[in-house]
Amino acid sequence: MHTFSNSVKNLRSSEIRDLMSLANKPGMILFSGGMPDNDLFPLDEIDTIFQNLSPQEKKIAMQYGPTNGLPQLIESLTLFLENKGLPVSENKIMITTGSLQAINILAKAFINPIDTIIVENPCFIGAISAFNSYEANIVSIPLTENGIAVDQLESLLKEIKEKPKFIYLTPNFHNPAGTLYTSGTKRKLIEVLDGAGIPIIEDDVYSDLYFNEEDKDDLKTFKEINPKGVDVCYTGSFSKIIGPGLRLGWMLVPDAIYEKCELIKQTMDACSPSFTQVIADKFLQSGIADNYIEKVRLEYKKRAEAMIDALNKHLPAEVTFTAPRGGFYIWLQLPENIDSTDILKKAIDKGVVFVSGKTFDPHGQTNNFMRLSYCNTSVEKINKGIPLVASAIKEVLADLKSSI
Repeated sequence: MHTFSNSVKNLRSSEIRDLMSLANKPGMILFSGGMPDNDLFPLDEIDTIFQNLSPQEKKIAMQYGPTNGLPQLIESLTLFLENKGLPVSENKIMITTGSLQAINILAKAFINPIDTIIVENPCFIGAISAFNSYEANIVSIPLTENGIAVDQLESLLKEIKEKPKFIYLTPNFHNPAGTLYTSGTKRKLIEVLDGAGIPIIEDDVYSDLYFNEEDKDDLKTFKEINPKGVDVCYTGSFSKIIGPGLRLGWMLVPDAIYEKCELIKQTMDACSPSFTQVIADKFLQSGIADNYIEKVRLEYKKRAEAMIDALNKHLPAEVTFTAPRGGFYIWLQLPENIDSTDILKKAIDKGVVFVSGKTFDPHGQTNNFMRLSYCNTSVEKINKGIPLVASAIKEVLADLKSSI
């Protein structure tokens, strides 16, 4: 019998990953995965970029690169982030193998076993898994429609004996809740954390996928606000703005934190793939990125509106949701006595898949929520699949009423 580490014992399989095995079933409608639609990838643009690479650039693409990333990609990403208003000159950029690696590196930099960290509830499952792998004591604060419940956070910080190592937040189009923090919530949170010595790890992979120009003020990231009394470790990704197969993300962090993170990355993979870094650099340099992001932003908005309309038409009154203003997801809230896994089983029988709520609960308990993603499903399939989801919900509600 093998004796595994305590950190492995704390890991649990992601329901999203388990459900992906259903993706190959003929006719299955997928509202489960948070990935872009294959049909939206910029294939022609990528082909052109590769065909126009010089022999020297192709050699660089096939070779190991610096741990912190190819200099040319760091330069083009610097301009991209500065155009978003981020204080790049006051920080350092590191290229990572996806944004989850950036989160993982930061977690390793800060967490000793049983150290307390704070997260939102619900929370991105990838981050939960990373924090569990370092044996963190995860304390969660609920999300409201305006962002994290700052009053509860303030009370917690007054009561807690051990200062948390960091707080992990996804303020712009949260996964799974779709929440966009208001500018007021962000200001209030900064006031609570000012001078407390608790860094923010800001996960920002969706902010480019906003639907409404009037949300621009709320879309300002903590890193863009650049609070002087709070260290902000900002993470982002090319997965949603080019393609996840690149396996490229980044962190933008203060110098002292960067130095530790670079050492940690050397122990993980030495460097992120040079091949895709070369492609990403040209994608940014050429100006293709802005046009492509605008194209997919409009497509995701169209799909989100189709799902909102279908949900409003077919959902029973007992189920509620907040219409997303960007990103990939809609978060349904069920009556407290309903288990979304029961709905999932019925939905699968009908040919449609979503993700149940406890997947995103840091404590794996609350399950009267459902995450529906519209990002990789056509409007036609959304209109076909949402009535099936609603039918499964109605059947579970009816079963419950008949058993009382």
